[in-house]
Amino acid sequence: MQIDFTHKQAAHCENGVVSNLMRHNGFEVSEPMVFGIGSGLLFSYLPFLKVNYAPVFTYRAMPGLIFNRFAKRTGIKVKREKFKNPVDAKARLDANLEKDNPVGLQVGVYSLPYFPEEYRFHFNAHNMVVYGREGDTYLISDPVMESVTTLTAKELEKVRFAKGAFAPKGHMYYPISFPETLQLDKAIEMGIKQTSRDMLAPVPIVGVKAMRWVASNIRKWPKKIGPKKANHYLGQIVRMQEEIGTGGGGFRYIYAAFLQESGRVLNNARLSELSQEMTEIGDLWRDFALDASRIYKNRSAQSDGYNKIAHQLETIADREAIFFKTLKKSV
Repeated sequence: MQIDFTHKQAAHCENGVVSNLMRHNGFEVSEPMVFGIGSGLLFSYLPFLKVNYAPVFTYRAMPGLIFNRFAKRTGIKVKREKFKNPVDAKARLDANLEKDNPVGLQVGVYSLPYFPEEYRFHFNAHNMVVYGREGDTYLISDPVMESVTTLTAKELEKVRFAKGAFAPKGHMYYPISFPETLQLDKAIEMGIKQTSRDMLAPVPIVGVKAMRWVASNIRKWPKKIGPKKANHYLGQIVRMQEEIGTGGGGFRYIYAAFLQESGRVLNNARLSELSQEMTEIGDLWRDFALDASRIYKNRSAQSDGYNKIAHQLETIADREAIFFKTLKKSV
């Protein structure tokens, strides 16, 4: 039982799943367009929520929101299901595959056997497509992988029902209806306005204010919680930025591609100009991650390293504050 499904590698799992499912259903929508319309770009600091014994730093919207927003803004209907019982979850998956309907799944990465060991930790917001089954083996299109792969029924059940924060509970999803044509103009504008609002939100845990809060805490961590724990927290920032779904710098590059593509769709030259600026901001994020990693790996020659990277993050926050104010006005 194998569906004629085309696997295409993507930079980020949820965007890639949505783009591949759309392509399967006859709509050519790029990964950046999915990400931008779905208002996927974000920065959030959640010190009250711990993953791997460190606060959560996220560079994207909550799992599922990108597809939900994209679908709503383009007139697509999506069906989502969660399960208490793995037997029921498997039955619903098999029923869809028998109808030649590939489905998206939210899973945990810790037990994914095809992931390199260094990337396997307790993170339950990964996305993939199941596009067939051969006996006890499921055919997997994981968009962050170069080619398709497989999981046994037991392996798939384990990642679908992973425990911990954002436990997927067998979560599966797939589009069930489409408009005749996708009207991207309004959807792009709505996506840009939502992202701009999120990044300029007047609360300390979201957007540029969250970046400044993290920068302030970075300066305090060595004395407040000790060097060992401070290094662990710093490692968490970099891990969330660079190793989980492309993170801070990578998401900025995807968003820059979205703005460039949107500039053509809307015939708006200003968006193309802002695309270049967002690419430059992505470079700043990458520099920040590199310098931070040198500190927690004890390879930095900077005696005042924590203050330096805190200043880098504040500079990024200033740049993004100006950027999103300008972007909001451009549409």
